[in-house]
Amino acid sequence: MNEKRKKLLLNILKLAVAFASFELSPLLKLLPITIFKLNVNKISTTTNYILSIYTYICLVIILFLMYRKELKIEWQRFKNHFAKNMDTAFKYYFIGLFGMMFFNIIINFVLKLGGPQNEKNVQSMIHSSPFLMLICAGLFAPIIEELIFRKSFKNVFSNKWVFVIISGLIFGGLHVIDYTFQNPLEILYILPYGILGGTFAYMDYEVDSVFPSITMHMLHNTLLTILSILV
Repeated sequence: MNEKRKKLLLNILKLAVAFASFELSPLLKLLPITIFKLNVNKISTTTNYILSIYTYICLVIILFLMYRKELKIEWQRFKNHFAKNMDTAFKYYFIGLFGMMFFNIIINFVLKLGGPQNEKNVQSMIHSSPFLMLICAGLFAPIIEELIFRKSFKNVFSNKWVFVIISGLIFGGLHVIDYTFQNPLEILYILPYGILGGTFAYMDYEVDSVFPSITMHMLHNTLLTILSILV
């Protein structure tokens, strides 16, 4: 087996581990629940968020250990040309944001779906515990999602457009399909989420570093969370 094929198989294995860790991450809560003998039927909202933060920290550690050598190189690449890289990041972010808004307008006002169930759930969580939600959504979620949906996928799919499309569609799908549809047409919300996810992938490909999308994803989630808290 040549080195190129061995590297691809290793990257596929890492992607599988990263994805499985993401999907099975709620099970990580069982350890502190068992240690502290928490009653799962009486866990408060605050305690649940603290358990979520613990889970996110575990995921970040797992992903960092998997990609630590590459992340160090990509951090240097991002830092050494910071102004140029951020210019690229902002440019594609605004393209993605415009695309996301366009599809949301079409879906919400033309089809009159009233917003994705995912968004309604997020709004409810923000109002129940705004500060902890800001930490979860603004800090940990972008790091985890970018390392999985951009870093892991980019290592497997070397073709730019294959990477961008697959990364965007799976990112969009997991933001929509995880929730119970009130209307089957809600699956169309894959498009706005997918457009933004695709532009995150595109900027990473252009810069050859995952840090531009982590930065813009953090900025995006933080601003939206603060706006939701204030409104």
